[in-house]
Amino acid sequence: MSQGYQIINQSATHYLTFQVVDWVDVFSRQRYRDIVLDSFRYCQKEKGLWLYSYVIMSNHVHLIAALKDEKLSDLIRDIKKFTAAKILKAIETEPESRREWMLKRFEFAARSKSNMTSLQFWTHENHAVEIFSDKFFFQKADYIHQNPVRAGIVAKAEDYLYSSASNFMDKGGLIDVEYYGTRIIIDTKND
Repeated sequence: MSQGYQIINQSATHYLTFQVVDWVDVFSRQRYRDIVLDSFRYCQKEKGLWLYSYVIMSNHVHLIAALKDEKLSDLIRDIKKFTAAKILKAIETEPESRREWMLKRFEFAARSKSNMTSLQFWTHENHAVEIFSDKFFFQKADYIHQNPVRAGIVAKAEDYLYSSASNFMDKGGLIDVEYYGTRIIIDTKND
């Protein structure tokens, strides 16, 4: 992993990207998106995850998050491990017209990694970038929320269901998010 994208300050708020291997469009199905949201909800309630912003696109997830008392990198590892196992099980056992093709992609990705079992769902990178200012936070939150607009899925960011954009517009959302300023952790030593 590149030194530039490692989480150095584990207590800082970070912008993160989780990418499905080979950009497989897994999240075009609601049941797989819901697994990610359920994992976020669990981590908020049980693990101290502070989720500030997110979007689930067809083959990747962006978020801004921090962790209360533990290592953020450990929680990310656990989220990716849990969601991968749950989504792969759903692909294997529930109706899925693309099952064979997807499983072959995940198997091929795992073959090139010596530490993988039989299937790899997420890439190993998280593209972690520490949030270092208010301006940078809002720049990244806007980038996250504009993903579905840039992809031509919706005309207005707040209309995309699997995003925190509607939370930012005080319209609620599928999952609660922290509002900027309530718990955000910014390392002021670098200012």
